[in-house]
Amino acid sequence: QVQLVESGGGLVQPGGSLRLSCAVSGSISSLNPMGWYRQAPGKERELVATISRGRSTNYADSVKGRFTISRDNAKNTMYLQMNSLKPEDTAVYYCNARLTRYGDLSEYEYWGQGTQVTVSS
Repeated sequence: QVQLVESGGGLVQPGGSLRLSCAVSGSISSLNPMGWYRQAPGKERELVATISRGRSTNYADSVKGRFTISRDNAKNTMYLQMNSLKPEDTAVYYCNARLTRYGDLSEYEYWGQGTQVTVSS
């Protein structure tokens, strides 16, 4: 069974920082592109950032220069360093991963359960 578990969310003041983590566990043969998405109340889920296995990155315009996505392939873990946080960054942040499993050549997409980030004074 494959699981994605996020951690690191919380309440922070505007201008503050948080670091999110996403740990992937289970019978994984290859962990491919990963990404962070977020969903604010009353809005659709949106892309925040993605990272390839080779560590090529892509960011939403709204977070460029403030957020940094990274991954540790040896630990099957992805991170999102969020600096200069704004109230509009408040949302539930979800981890996403595409991967293959042992004994199966197909690629599957998985989501984490989400972690709340609240930016407020």
